[in-house]
Amino acid sequence: MKSFVQYTPTEVIFGKGTEEQAGKAVAKWGGSRVLIVYGGGSVVRSGLLDRVKNALNQEQISWEEFGGAKPNPLLSHAREGIKRAVAFGADLILAVGGGSTIDTAKAIAHGAANPEADLWDIWKKRVPLTKSLPVGVILTIAAAGSEMSDSAVLTNEEAGVKSGINTEFNRAKFAIMNPELTFTLPDYQIACGITDIMMHTMERYFIPGSNAMLTDEIAEGLLRTVITNGRIAMKNKEDYNAMAEIMWCSSISHNNLTGLGRDRDFSVHKFGHALSAKYDVAHGASLAAVWNAWAAFALEGEGAEERFARYARKVWQVEEQQDRAAALEGIRRTVEYFREIGIPVTLAELGVDPSEEDLQELAMKTTQNDTVKLCPARAIGAAEAKEIFRAAK
Repeated sequence: MKSFVQYTPTEVIFGKGTEEQAGKAVAKWGGSRVLIVYGGGSVVRSGLLDRVKNALNQEQISWEEFGGAKPNPLLSHAREGIKRAVAFGADLILAVGGGSTIDTAKAIAHGAANPEADLWDIWKKRVPLTKSLPVGVILTIAAAGSEMSDSAVLTNEEAGVKSGINTEFNRAKFAIMNPELTFTLPDYQIACGITDIMMHTMERYFIPGSNAMLTDEIAEGLLRTVITNGRIAMKNKEDYNAMAEIMWCSSISHNNLTGLGRDRDFSVHKFGHALSAKYDVAHGASLAAVWNAWAAFALEGEGAEERFARYARKVWQVEEQQDRAAALEGIRRTVEYFREIGIPVTLAELGVDPSEEDLQELAMKTTQNDTVKLCPARAIGAAEAKEIFRAAK
């Protein structure tokens, strides 16, 4: 097991009706002037936004709204939010929504605390991030895990780049999680969330030579849990227990607990980010559309066969004794599960048909102009990335 530092400071307030505690949570963490960040009109139509405002009013907390967060959060929108936060004198940013809203709130918090710096310069680490405003979360979508993670993602639409930043300043102070708030989500959004949860776990799992037994057991248990409850939720999204399990899996999958003691590899996310930036497709779907092609490539790496075979046996209960056959069956069952819940598993199913020029562009975006090598199992540069994209067609 490798050395590690685990830091998960987010206070979790989990259960039915917990959004009513928003005012007390904000006050506890020092908020007195709050910018409420949200996405589309669903939080308005459901009455959730009004309940949050009432909870803030009860604690005599001033607030201002900032809606319009996009599924692939935009740099330009975050910049506008920074202006609003600074003008209002916000001392806490409250995200009401899913991962895109939370990431937007994190970006606004960083920019509002450092108004002299350009947000993209902060994002690309050209300007060091040494302070930020506190962020609180009221979660409405179980998917990205941003409510407990140290990461956030933005799309620079001018540059056509989707990029993430990892920093402890991304850790939310509190996360209010009521699984009932997910009951009205479209089936496809729930399925994309299930896929993202699985990917956050698998990106940390498929590391050849890993020797972190407890971490492996946690990851495998989480995957079995989300797969089982995902099937239930796709039949009945008002099954509270199923949605509660998925929501908690979302948080655990991305707060680093499933990767302690070993390296991690987010190469599939890099592929997905390139696709989302170019085609504005759903994040979870972009990951599943390339996963099969990535897995087929990674399987040929040193030590990968044994790792994939363990995954097949522990997660999918594959009984095949020969490692390669077990590994291939595990990959097949994963792809079939994505199909079962209605998620595309090829680029064609995703609705995109890249030309050769597009494939090259995607490969260069995935590997930062061929300056980084992805995937410790089997190195992926621009040439390899292009072949994986082509195989995913």
